[in-house]
Amino acid sequence: MKKLIFFFALISFSACTNLIIDDDEPITPINNFEIFWNDFNQHYSLFTIRNINWNNLYEIYRPQINETTSDEELWNILSNLIEQLDDSHTVLFDGNGNNYHSGYALNKQSTSEFSKELLTSKYLDLVNNIPSEDGLSFGKIKNKNIGYIYLGTMDGENPSIINSVINELKDYSAIILDVRQNTGGDDKYSSKIAQAFSDGKHFIYTVQTRNGINHDDFDNKKQYHTYPNKENSYVKPVIVLTDRKTISAGEIFLLHMKSFKHIVQIGDTTAGDFSTVSNMRFLPNSWHYNYSIQKFLLPNGESLDGIGHIPDVYTKNNKSDITSSNDKVIEKAIQYLFDEYKIE
Repeated sequence: MKKLIFFFALISFSACTNLIIDDDEPITPINNFEIFWNDFNQHYSLFTIRNINWNNLYEIYRPQINETTSDEELWNILSNLIEQLDDSHTVLFDGNGNNYHSGYALNKQSTSEFSKELLTSKYLDLVNNIPSEDGLSFGKIKNKNIGYIYLGTMDGENPSIINSVINELKDYSAIILDVRQNTGGDDKYSSKIAQAFSDGKHFIYTVQTRNGINHDDFDNKKQYHTYPNKENSYVKPVIVLTDRKTISAGEIFLLHMKSFKHIVQIGDTTAGDFSTVSNMRFLPNSWHYNYSIQKFLLPNGESLDGIGHIPDVYTKNNKSDITSSNDKVIEKAIQYLFDEYKIE
């Protein structure tokens, strides 16, 4: 008998259990909704953090479904339901190339507010791409004693290459480190990149994974710290540029960086989506989805999920700025380095 495997990522003591859905499981709109809602109810990690009353949402969305609900209508209802979470780590897929990201509107909008081509042509000199590391390049600001690093993802083959990059830029009076449009990736990669700028050991956050049927059931906190770099750290002024699509492991990177005294964040607030994502989950109709399974807390117990990293100096581009060949964010960073440190 053909069966679908419905993966549960969150079981006590990190055990792995599968729920088997037989091929005679009813493929009805109501059953698909019930499985979907109950799975979130038992395993999603951020109801309390994001102040979501999941039971109230059931009362709103369940009555919208009956046995004649079309696939299109069901898709819209489930999409509207997860939109209430405002969590772009929560995604619904139909298996035909369509997907719906919860809380993704501002992230998507920000793509028109950034242009790497504009940066390269107007603001940068001596740009070097590193083939082994997706999205990692470096150079200098034109006519300035300022190094520049672009980091578009937290993924690659050799994060230790950052030490070689820093060695190339060590004589500059400051570095602008650009993580706008950073799509996230591996938290360990984030940690390794940030270590090249470390000024010492700092307790920066804790992580807990949901492990029970109650919304506040979590395992014990695991602490994370920054550590001194084994090689020479860059501890001159560093400006980190962010936008609404700086997300996930890109935001974990900021948790490290903002613990260092010589770091200033300039740009827009980040996405506010920190959690690790579940394994893929499946519905009887073959739609699939995933969601957040952890909570990240600052040392004081607060969470930045749904909030993001608020910049020290707020500024952002509009689409019209980019089409007019102006990047106000990097211009603000250059001006800040001159105003505060007389670097030019």
